[in-house]
Amino acid sequence: MALNTKRSPIGIRDDLRMVSTLVQREIRDTLRDWRIVIPIIILTVFFPILMSLVANMALSWVSRYGDPIIGERLIPFLLMIVGFFPISFSLVIALETFVGEKERNSLEPLLSTPLTDAQLYLGKTLAAMIPPLLAAYLGIVVYLIGLYIFEGWTATPELLLLIIVLTTTEAIVMVSGAVVLSSQTTSVRAANLLASFIIIPMALLVQGEAIIMFYANYSTLWWVALFLIVVDVILVRMGIHIFNREELLGREVDELNVSSLWRTFRQHLEWDRWFFGRDVEQMPSGLRWIGALVGLYVRDIPTILRRSWMAFALVLIALVGSYYIGYDFATRYQLPADVLPLEQITSETFAEMPTIKWLPAFTPSGILGHNVRSLLLAALLAIFSFGTLAVGLLMAPMAIIFFFTVQVAQLGYNPYLFFSAFVLPHGILELPAAIIATSLAVQLGATFMSPPKGMTIGEGWLRTLADFIKVFCALVLPLLALAAVIEVYVTPVIVLQIYGG
Repeated sequence: MALNTKRSPIGIRDDLRMVSTLVQREIRDTLRDWRIVIPIIILTVFFPILMSLVANMALSWVSRYGDPIIGERLIPFLLMIVGFFPISFSLVIALETFVGEKERNSLEPLLSTPLTDAQLYLGKTLAAMIPPLLAAYLGIVVYLIGLYIFEGWTATPELLLLIIVLTTTEAIVMVSGAVVLSSQTTSVRAANLLASFIIIPMALLVQGEAIIMFYANYSTLWWVALFLIVVDVILVRMGIHIFNREELLGREVDELNVSSLWRTFRQHLEWDRWFFGRDVEQMPSGLRWIGALVGLYVRDIPTILRRSWMAFALVLIALVGSYYIGYDFATRYQLPADVLPLEQITSETFAEMPTIKWLPAFTPSGILGHNVRSLLLAALLAIFSFGTLAVGLLMAPMAIIFFFTVQVAQLGYNPYLFFSAFVLPHGILELPAAIIATSLAVQLGATFMSPPKGMTIGEGWLRTLADFIKVFCALVLPLLALAAVIEVYVTPVIVLQIYGG
């Protein structure tokens, strides 16, 4: 249930007042616990002071070797880390928002209040986020004061605003995800174990931000911040959507019933045995397999693709973003002309490709195996990242393709001809297959946050897994196999006809 924004101003003020009351109550309870307050104080005060000393020592050490730029890049990186450390503590608070109260037998009186589900969720989320976030802001201030005292260094307004935005958006991602986990589990221990679904992608994100920070490419970090804002909106919306106080009160123990899970999975894995209005069972036994295939390709797969339209939209938007990333890097880092000698391409060029270690064997089976492994890895990572890492793995090769296409244009070649020769012959099959597999992988991760109506998270995920397997085996694999054959036997012929020397 969402807050009704069409109500009168008085009604909206009442909603905000009730949420504010819950937030104040939760923050007071949090600050009463010394096991929470003391670590926050340590992370807020002593850690920034330590980082200031580390930055001072680093600047002194690198100045001896005439390379001060390393120390200059280290200072903004430590500023980002100082902001991230206190908000990481918000994960612990958020994981106990609902399931912790349930173990302490204080949940039922709270759920008996006139608060709506949306007010409960938003109040709990804000209460778990505000203390660590304020601690992060205070830590940033302490760190900047220390740098000014020891080194006379001050942050530019753009850098300071960027760090604050990244810290805030990361806190919302972690807290909103953890609150959902807390509302869907039956014990704090289980919630802590499931927290890996939040910790792993956030740790990878911070590592990526660190690399970008050392290159001082702050414009890219603004795109990261925009991506986090979109994720924040999705997570908060999904959290409000799936939160239900009746289910929270009625859920006692999550018992793992393997046989029941297997039956549910097999039920979803089956497809419609249908042949243009006729029941397959009425057909001769020798033709029943035709009806089964028709039912799979004409009814089941289109149904699966239609209900995954939001994931498809997300992947297509990401592909547009990969184009801009490739274009941006191509304009920043232009390659010399001898790196892309298109006129010197011969048949020996393709024959030497299998000798390059980082490329798969230039055979249909080698390329097919590489593409299948990449898409399956994306599906696996999607489970631990709510689908985001699957999109990232598809964006990376597409950004590289766009990067070289723009480079070709800068060297005076026709970029459309280059793309049509090197990518389009096999890409017309390979790219749709990759988009379909990635979209269903996104569904695998997103189902944890927004299960289908009328299904639990487990049932919804099993249905999504069955959908992924059916579409991957029946549609994606054939497209990838045909694309691999074209890439090996057709694309080189077209390239040699156009650019061969």
